[in-house]
Amino acid sequence: MNWDQIKGNWKAVSDKIKVTWGKLSEDDLATIAGQRDEFAGLLQQRYGYARIDAENKVDQFAQEMNR
Repeated sequence: MNWDQIKGNWKAVSDKIKVTWGKLSEDDLATIAGQRDEFAGLLQQRYGYARIDAENKVDQFAQEMNR
């Protein structure tokens, strides 16, 4: 999925995000609201990832949504 598709399907996508990254709260998911940079930033904060690692995980997640 590209990010426009993710934004458009945010409710379904956020359910999958909760399964993958359980440390993200409902408030976090509301803050992200389909924004890639917000998503990567919160992964950095909650999981201690380096910025590049968080961005790579976000991109990998988006690619897996295509399957």
